[in-house]
Amino acid sequence: MSTSKIEMREPPLPADLQSVMDELDKTDREASKFVSDLTEDDLNWQPDRGTAWSVAQCLDHLARINTVYTAALRAAARSDKAKSVLRHGPIHPGWFGRWFISAMEPPPRRKLRAPKKALPAAHKSGADVLKAFVAAHDEIRSLIKESCKMDLNHVRFTNPFVRIFHFTVGTGLLIIGAHDRRHLWQARQVCKALEAERSSR
Repeated sequence: MSTSKIEMREPPLPADLQSVMDELDKTDREASKFVSDLTEDDLNWQPDRGTAWSVAQCLDHLARINTVYTAALRAAARSDKAKSVLRHGPIHPGWFGRWFISAMEPPPRRKLRAPKKALPAAHKSGADVLKAFVAAHDEIRSLIKESCKMDLNHVRFTNPFVRIFHFTVGTGLLIIGAHDRRHLWQARQVCKALEAERSSR
């Protein structure tokens, strides 16, 4: 007698956390499209006479900053305090968190200086930058699954880049999404500038 394997499915995530996961999937697809559609030279072409970031640098910056940021979120989520308070509602940033998220959204209203540990490499291959980009997002996915039953509005973490800011873990997840959108928007502007440069030749 043959026995069929029972597929073990993970329970569905709350809607707010699933929305974060969906956004990660969307940005992974966009990053993949950049890499598949552009040559290595195009990926590393820098507008404004080489003074602005290339598409590859935008993706590399996101991979670097997300890796560091997620490590800080995970450390907070694994604290005894985090484990002691169960989830009882969706992510709800406070007024300052909402302002900070809004400030990250594209198009940028002011230019922000990237932290030294998140500065991109001068040149990156498409395969390498995409691998790092998706790997950083996979860490976020893992964190969400690990902490989905916790009250992410209750536990605060120390921002690894601006230590005077102490957002909640839930707000931190939304900040990552807004920051991703900011630099993917920037990458799209680089592609437009590249097309304009070619048209003017």
